[in-house]
Amino acid sequence: MPTTVKDMLAAANAAVPRISATDAKALHDAGKAVFIDLREPPEVAASGKVPGALPIPRGLLEFRADPESPQRDPAFQKPTVITYCASGGRAALAGKLLQDLGYSDVRNLGGFKDWTEAGGPVEPG
Repeated sequence: MPTTVKDMLAAANAAVPRISATDAKALHDAGKAVFIDLREPPEVAASGKVPGALPIPRGLLEFRADPESPQRDPAFQKPTVITYCASGGRAALAGKLLQDLGYSDVRNLGGFKDWTEAGGPVEPG
C-alpha cells in the first residue's frame, strides 16, 4: 500500500522532537543552533524570519544540508538544527530528512507564528 502524506507527517512528527519557542529562543540567543526557514521566498519576504535563519525552501534542503554536497551551507555545522515553516508540516518533514542525512540534534519549532507569538525577534526576509 502506498504511503500517504498523512503517514509521512505522522512518522516525521514521531521522529523529530518539537521545541518550544522559549527553548528555541534560548538556543538562538546562545548561538548554539542554526535555524532553517523552509517557507518559499514570497512567504519569507511578506513576514520576515528568525534573525540569522537560513531561508532554504523545502525543495532545496537536500542540496544545502547534505555533508557531501558542494552546495552545503557551512552553518549546518552548529550542534542543533531547528526547522520551521508556516504551520509545522514542512518543518516536520524536513527534520526527518535531516535525521536521515545524519544530523543527530534536529528539532521542529513548528510555525513561524509560534516564534513571533512568543516574542521572538524578526528580521526582514
